[in-house]
Amino acid sequence: MKVMLTKDVYKLGRAGDIKKVADGFGRNFLIPQGLAVLATAGAIKQAEKIRKTAEIRRTEQNSELKGLADQITGVVVTFGAKAGETGKLYGSITTQDVATAVSEQTRFEVKKQQVDMQPIRNLGEFTAKIRLTMDLIPEVKIIVHREGEAIEDEDVEDSGEAKGEDAVAEAPASTEAAAQTAETAKTAEA
Repeated sequence: MKVMLTKDVYKLGRAGDIKKVADGFGRNFLIPQGLAVLATAGAIKQAEKIRKTAEIRRTEQNSELKGLADQITGVVVTFGAKAGETGKLYGSITTQDVATAVSEQTRFEVKKQQVDMQPIRNLGEFTAKIRLTMDLIPEVKIIVHREGEAIEDEDVEDSGEAKGEDAVAEAPASTEAAAQTAETAKTAEA
């Protein structure tokens, strides 16, 4: 099915573009939401008008949200989570968790649909993209550490190095392994 987009659609195209999409996607989502119309001869004639109005709207939105994008770019979000010895989380950090944390830090409501990332299931450092508009997509740094462990936030964030975090994350795992080895040796002797 060929449709003409009336609004910008993320990962599909900009307003005024003519795209070939799956019948169900066009019929059940794009057309009912007002994001597209069937690509008929009359609709194609209006494509240039739609492109111009969308370009004006897009530049207005970009200029309004530019300051917010700069503010979000510097955000570092940390999560304490329960994890196993291998660093795999019991659960995951979802887009909703990231959206809530970014909203608290920036005082701008970020919806979970705007966060572009896969659920985080391991300890470590990750990045997520926040889609404000089609052109403004700032990145947020996400740090996931073991619950109850202290990380050196100021030293790590200021220097931009992850060495301190890696040492903190790996130290408990090695001491736990050493303790288990010692217990195994004691039980073997008895």
